[in-house]
Amino acid sequence: MPASEPPADGPRWGSPGSGPAPSGQWTSPAGPPQKKQRGRACLWGCSGALAVVIVIVVVVLVIAQGDGNDSTTPAPSTATTGTTSREKTQEPRGERADLIGFQLDDRSDAGITDIWVAWTIKNSSGGQSDYSWDWEAVDPGGTRLANGSQLETDVQPGQTARGEYPTTLKSAKGIKLNITSFNRTASY
Repeated sequence: MPASEPPADGPRWGSPGSGPAPSGQWTSPAGPPQKKQRGRACLWGCSGALAVVIVIVVVVLVIAQGDGNDSTTPAPSTATTGTTSREKTQEPRGERADLIGFQLDDRSDAGITDIWVAWTIKNSSGGQSDYSWDWEAVDPGGTRLANGSQLETDVQPGQTARGEYPTTLKSAKGIKLNITSFNRTASY
């Protein structure tokens, strides 16, 4: 039997009660027993991740529910229509009234189609607001030709904001814009 191997029936080096190892031989140092808290850390980590997912789902559902105003309404036009004196003296109703202008702007020139949507918003609320709305462009036959979403942020109380965005429309002739949803939220 080689000198470096202990006898099979005798104690092994490093085992309890075996005594010190022969000099010149390697042994693992005796250390304190390790605590197994990996399971507890995993439990807390998984619980935290689950809580974050639940909060995100709740926030998404609240935002998706919105104000429930998903009806399609025609976009305001810049042309004035016949209004009675009673209508002129009344305050605009609701957040939708803050969108005071939304129309197509045909900038086509030299055979190149260039049609934009342009809007004007006036914040009638008492606080800084963000606006988001969905729109559609419909031809005289009722076919939707384009749609999109617009966003106007950080509009101060009483402030007017104007914006514009390009479209993929081929013509603006006879096209009607409809607002399919409109939301005003407080800015932070």
